[in-house]
Order: sequence, then structure tokens, then C-alpha cells
Amino acid sequence: MSQSEASTSAKSLSLIEYLIDRICREGPITFHEWMREALYNDGAGYYMRADTQIWGRLGDYRTSPETSALFPATLARYVAGLFEELGKPAAFSFVECGPGDGSFAEGLLTSLRDYFPEAFAATKYFIDEITPERRRTIAKRLERLGSKVEFVALESLPKLECGIVFSNELVDTFPVHRVTKQNGQLVEFYVGLNEKDEFEWTIGPLSNERVVDIYQENGIEIENNQIIELSPQIDDWFSVVAEKLVRGYVVTIDYGLEASDLYDNAQRSKGTLRAYARHSFAEVLQRPGERDITAHVNWTRIRTVGAKLGLETATFKRQDHFLLDAGILAELVRRTDAATNEAEVARLSVGAREMFFPDAMGSTFQVLVQKKV
Repeated sequence: MSQSEASTSAKSLSLIEYLIDRICREGPITFHEWMREALYNDGAGYYMRADTQIWGRLGDYRTSPETSALFPATLARYVAGLFEELGKPAAFSFVECGPGDGSFAEGLLTSLRDYFPEAFAATKYFIDEITPERRRTIAKRLERLGSKVEFVALESLPKLECGIVFSNELVDTFPVHRVTKQNGQLVEFYVGLNEKDEFEWTIGPLSNERVVDIYQENGIEIENNQIIELSPQIDDWFSVVAEKLVRGYVVTIDYGLEASDLYDNAQRSKGTLRAYARHSFAEVLQRPGERDITAHVNWTRIRTVGAKLGLETATFKRQDHFLLDAGILAELVRRTDAATNEAEVARLSVGAREMFFPDAMGSTFQVLVQKKV
């Protein structure tokens, strides 16, 4: 069945019915393929549905831009600094991949306009958003910024002579192969059906040689019955980024671990795969298309792949530490002084605690900055 035929079937049947029908016809499919359909099936996947409330209090999870205006404002300070380091180019591209609800783009561009006008004047802001309805919603939110913003897929961009490629909580949503070891042999998790036509885990051989290559390149040998996740799309995505970016920086924000910790059997014997619905854990194989599915990022692999592609690690640290170094306290003072009412001051205070207080949201994420010169 072609991709277009598969998409049509999913729309006409519902994603659950489509997946059941597909497994009945083809047999169990890799979890990598099941996750790809659950998140990105055209029109029916979690990130592709126009009717999905993903972010914020009424959604399934919060990201830093929706939590506090201090986040994009502080990143604007950081971006202005990189703009200067790069020699204040006349044309400066900023590419955001996976823009959420548009709050980051709005906050960063507004802060650049108000406080860093030279960087703002040079900046063209590109947004890579896969859902048409969400593109329209974000465009309406950003319409007062005029021609500064353009929607275009990363793959379709021309060469970025000088700029930044930015993502926040994107890489953790890339589909993963779920791998374990039985009797000393690597095997892979597939998704099949039980007698009630409910999705269930099954085990089968590794689906392709690339899974073997990625496993071996991590340089870690897992134990029997230990479960890990491997994501080929990490390599693919950074390859495109490196090919497009001639000179500048790649800023990746997400949650993850070094390979030695990520694949530590004593701490994570069952891997890091999770599903979320309404800010709570959910069953991964239930209700595909209606909940977020993620796995921790392997920062060791991202840096290794980046180095091979000419992306030199410039900074890697926890998000709260990064924000403190980038000037979030100065932003807090500036915005508190400019606040017009106590409610605004209270929002800033609550947001600040989430961004840089110990054990708050900011301590659970990491920021990787890679440079290409």
C-alpha cells in the first residue's frame, strides 16, 4: 500500500481501525512504525490533528515558552549575542522547527524588536510546522510582525548563509526502535493484536541493519531483558540541518541523558518510553493519535553525529543553568519594573521559579549549542 493510500485509509477508518486493519493484513509492525503512525499519520496522528489541544493547562503537557515569557525573552538576549559573535550579518536567518503554539516565536521576535533592534532588522524568522491548521493559527498570532515570518519546511529551505536552527522539545518525539536482548541476542519490539483486537507487544528480529549500526556505535552492551530505544531520525534530522546551515549555530533543547546513563540497566532497565495525556502518564499502546509519546534524547549520540557533520559543541548544560548564564535574572528585573499590575508581577514570579529554581521545570531539560563555522 502506498503512503497516500495508507493516509486515506487512516482518515476513512480512524487511526485505531486503520492500524488494526494493517496489522491483520501485514502481521505485527515495528514499534518504530506504530509510533510514527500514532504521532504523524497525515490527518490522524497526534501532531497532525487540527482538533488536538496539545500544550498548556488544557493540553497534555507544557513547554517552557508556554510556562513563562521569560524563556523566549532570555533566548532573545542569547540570540542577539550570537548575532554579534557572527559579525552582525546583514541577513540573519532564524529557523524554528516544531514551533508549538507560536508563543516562543512571538516572545523572541518581540524582545528582539524592543531591545535588540539591529539584530531584529537583520533577522528573517522561518517556521517549520507540519500541520496546516496550526500554521494558520500561528500566522494569525504573528501577523503584527509582518514579513518577518515565513513558513517553510526545513528540507525546502535554501542554504542558510548565516543563522540559527532552533528546536525545543522536538527530538524526543522522533519515532524510536524499541530493542532488548534475549538469550544474548538483540531483538526488537513489534506491535501486534491479541484475541480481542487490542494492541499488544510482541518480539521479533531486528528490522534492519541500521538499528544494529546505531546500537553498536553507542559502545554500550545491554544486558538480557534490558530495554532501550534507538532513533535513526536523530541522524537524519541533524544531517539536513548541517547541510542547510553554512555558518551559525544549532540550539537544541530537550530532556535526555548521556548514553552511559541512558542505557544504565540498574536505573532504566525498561527504557524511557512514555505516553502522556492531560499531564499524566498513559498507556503507550492505547488510543494512538490521542496522546503524546516520547523517549529520552541520547545527547552523546547527537554530539557524536554533529561532530561528524561539522557541528562543534559550543555549550551543553542544564536549561536552568543556561538561562541564568544567558541573563534571565536581568530579564526578570526588567519585566517586573515594567509590569503594570500585581497580577503580571505574580505571573513573572511563578514563571521564574519554573525556569531556574532547583527541582523545577528548568532543571529537567538540557540545552545543546553546536557551532558551524
